[in-house]
Amino acid sequence: MIRLYVIGISILITAILCNFLISKLGVASWYDFLNIISKNEPKSLNFIDYLWLFLFYPLFLGLGYYIGDLIFNYFLK
Repeated sequence: MIRLYVIGISILITAILCNFLISKLGVASWYDFLNIISKNEPKSLNFIDYLWLFLFYPLFLGLGYYIGDLIFNYFLK
């Protein structure tokens, strides 16, 4: 149970950092994506936005999982 908590915190921190950085770079977040899709304006997103949302963001969240697992195994096991 503690392992899942540590991994969850790591993923949360990674997501917060990613969202902060992409907002500074002007790339669409999932919140922006959902607002644009709900308004039926998907053409207002560019290729970089789609690349970030569907390729790089999941990879970074997976990296957050990996880092959380490393932290658990190093400190708490």
